[in-house]
This record gives sequence, structure tokens and C-alpha cells, in this order.
Amino acid sequence: MPFTSDVFTIEQDGPVATLWLDNPERRNAMGPAFWTDLPRAMAVLSDDAAARAVVLAARGPAFTVGLDLKTMGPLLLQQTQNGSEAQQKRALYREVKRLQAAISSVAECPKPVIVAVHGYCIGGGIDLITACDIRLAATGATFSVRETKMAMVADLGTLQRLPKIIAQGHAAELIYTGKDITAEYAWQIGLVNDVHPDAESLVEGARALAHEIAANSPLAVQGAKAVLRAGDGRTVDEALDYVALWNTSFLQSNDLTEAVMAFMEKRAPDFKGE
Repeated sequence: MPFTSDVFTIEQDGPVATLWLDNPERRNAMGPAFWTDLPRAMAVLSDDAAARAVVLAARGPAFTVGLDLKTMGPLLLQQTQNGSEAQQKRALYREVKRLQAAISSVAECPKPVIVAVHGYCIGGGIDLITACDIRLAATGATFSVRETKMAMVADLGTLQRLPKIIAQGHAAELIYTGKDITAEYAWQIGLVNDVHPDAESLVEGARALAHEIAANSPLAVQGAKAVLRAGDGRTVDEALDYVALWNTSFLQSNDLTEAVMAFMEKRAPDFKGE
């Protein structure tokens, strides 16, 4: 069954899939449909053998203004009279875990995910982009870990993932202050890999990078992503052992034979992911 959503659209271009945040009227605010449909979309893209790389981009003037307080606010304020206080807190805990899982579905996608950010990327938007593998931005983009200014502790992944992307001092400054930063400053501190002049060239650049990745063996690319993720929390020796076991299982592929033959014949390889 084709993927359908009121707030997301999937667009295919050969081996590159673009997942659009497609609720421009609400500036892609993260409301109920966002949290339900994001893991559904990532499951479709993860299972699609034709998709070798994913671009995450947004339609409209903003990437996302973060959590939709109009629709999600009552949950945060526990505006319910159902059950005891303990039951209400348990329900809130389960809801937070559900939202966390939605963001984590991006990090868990076996294919590389490149995010293209233009306009505002606020609050939950930081949770989302830090779950991606590569971040690009357009001039004029604004980033903010806004939760602190809203009397909240960011709880959907920013505090866990951002310090692994940028230096801890920079992460602490952004988290404690909730300040806005520009795309250029985000590039200076390593939050984004590159800055493009506008939203159109940004998406073009993201797709070009995705096609460059997709030209490689999907077995190797997805294996590299799996090994990188497995390295978290492991010592160097443990991580080396993990990759040794990985290659013991997957090194002898048809793609490896194709790579050697292409090198010998001085031509571009044609990888099949086999």
C-alpha cells in the first residue's frame, strides 16, 4: 500500500528518496500526525530496497518550528482528570517514550539520512536533525534548542545526540541558553557540513550528495552506518572486533567482485547490493 500522510510526502528519484515535511501552512509544526507518521515513513524507506539514501527536507518557509503547542500543549500540562496522579504520570512517560521512538526511527534507518534545513529549525527540529547522519543548511536558517526558554528539558534526543556532533562546550551553550544561531555559525561549530545560498540549491545539494552515496555499494554504505552506530559505547578494541565480525559475514559479496572487476577494466562499477 502506498504511503500516505497529511504532513509527509515521499518522492523517489532513482536510488534517492526524499521525505518531505509537508505541512507548510503550520510551518511544519510537530503535531499528532507528525509523531504518528514519521516512524511509518521511515519504515517504508528502510524496507525499500530501491532507496539507497534518504534526503529529509521541508516544504514552505520553515524546516520546522518544533512541537505544535496548540495540539500537544494539553499533554505537556497534563490537562486531564482521568485516573490517579501516578496513572497520569505513567501515561505521560509512555507518551514521551513514543515521541522519542518516532525521532529514533530516523537514526535507526539503515540507509544514510541527509537533512536539508532552511528557515526555522526550532526545539523538536534539533531532536530531528541530530538523528540524521549528515546535516546541510541554507543561508538564513535559524537553529535553536528552544526548550530551555520554554521551561522544559529537551527530552527527545538533543541532549543525547548533540554532544556527539559538536564540542560539549558548544552543545552546553546552545542547550543552556536556548539562543538562536545562524546557519553560518552552525557550520563553524560543526553542526552542519555545508551552507547553501538558498532553499532550492540546498535541496539540490542534498540530493547530489545522496546520489554520490547511492553510487556506492549499498551493502558497504549500510554496513558502515551499522558499524558506526555499534561503536557508540564500545572501546576501540570492542569496536574493532565488531567490524571484524561484520566483514567476516558480509565482505565476500558480488559487489566486491564487481568493484575489483570495474577497477581492472577501468570503468565505473555497477553495484546491485548483492
